[in-house]
Amino acid sequence: MLFYLFEYLDKAFDFPGAGVFRFISFRAAMAIITSLVISLLFGKKIIAMLHRKQVGESIRDLGLEGQKEKEGTPTMGGLIILSAILIPTLLFARIANVYIIIMLISTVWLGAIGFLDDYIKVFRKNKKGLAGKFKIAGQIGLGLIVGGILYFSDSVIVREDVILATPVIENSIANTSASIDIKSTKTTIPFLKNNEFNYEYLISALPGDQEIWLPIVFILAVILIVTAVSNGANITDGIDGLATGTSAIIGATLGIFAYVSGNTIFADYLNIMYIPNTGELLVFMSAFVGACVGFLWYNAYPAQVFMGDTGSLALGGIIAVFAISIRKELLIPIICGVFLVENLSVMMQVSYFKYTKKRFGEGRRIFKMSPLHHHFQKLGYNESKIVTRFWIVGIFLAVLSIITLKLR
Repeated sequence: MLFYLFEYLDKAFDFPGAGVFRFISFRAAMAIITSLVISLLFGKKIIAMLHRKQVGESIRDLGLEGQKEKEGTPTMGGLIILSAILIPTLLFARIANVYIIIMLISTVWLGAIGFLDDYIKVFRKNKKGLAGKFKIAGQIGLGLIVGGILYFSDSVIVREDVILATPVIENSIANTSASIDIKSTKTTIPFLKNNEFNYEYLISALPGDQEIWLPIVFILAVILIVTAVSNGANITDGIDGLATGTSAIIGATLGIFAYVSGNTIFADYLNIMYIPNTGELLVFMSAFVGACVGFLWYNAYPAQVFMGDTGSLALGGIIAVFAISIRKELLIPIICGVFLVENLSVMMQVSYFKYTKKRFGEGRRIFKMSPLHHHFQKLGYNESKIVTRFWIVGIFLAVLSIITLKLR
């Protein structure tokens, strides 16, 4: 909103300093500062309110050291994160930008699903919360909306260089290059020189009209990614500061990708896909990172508040939708490696237990406990050490992801 206000003041009255709002870097800086202020100042008030409402976490006895001390710690702190993302974005971003609209929808949608889950746990005293099938249905619904917008919206385009045959003189044609904006389902493959993958490749062997199959395949891919990453963040949110810090690292990395992908100069220099209007996403992601870091002030060990599903489902979904929007979804296994490993540890543990129980009559385990961070707790590692080491792994994966811009 402030962007449009100062744009009007600049054009109508030549208001001193109003022109600075044209710069994405300035608005991104303001967004991260504002989100930090909201998290730090209003976070304390929200935590106090949650205390008054007795919105405390019910802890299952898993036999982990320090677990019982967490009993009664306020949950639903994801409200702090959501506020610190939405308010700066509404203030400093171009709200009419299709990518900003997608991110706002994703934030509110998954935040609402997570809030409903926490509400059932806390106020209805149902430890299971919202049934898993309803969570999945909500994530599928978001995938349908996001996939549909990205596929059908005329505002979602990429710029490509094409060779045009231009007549010069009679019987003479010269080849000239030109840049055109086109609809495309191309995305980026890391580490490869000609690093573009088109979803059209997936439907080449399918029968019937490919124009019908392409949106179906694309939207299904979006649904799968959103569901997987959102649940990955949810599973990672098991010890103080782990999901919050990891999400901040991932968010900062994706913000860099959004900025260079939406800037013609950087995109040309790095020889990467130029996606018009995605640079504006840096403002949103700056608010996201600021919200995570600000929340970490209260969520770091020993946590004064837990984000609950209100925060964790939204964080993962935001990361997934953001990566898809800037055509970097194939980087997710690297950039979200911590989420991936946490997810895999649960899948491996459950699958192996069921297999061994069926074959030997007794279930066996790969890890002492899943997700993976609980395995290390069972080995006797301090909670802070586990979180810090996971952050270090996350930073390594972030650097590796950024290197893919040139290493191919």
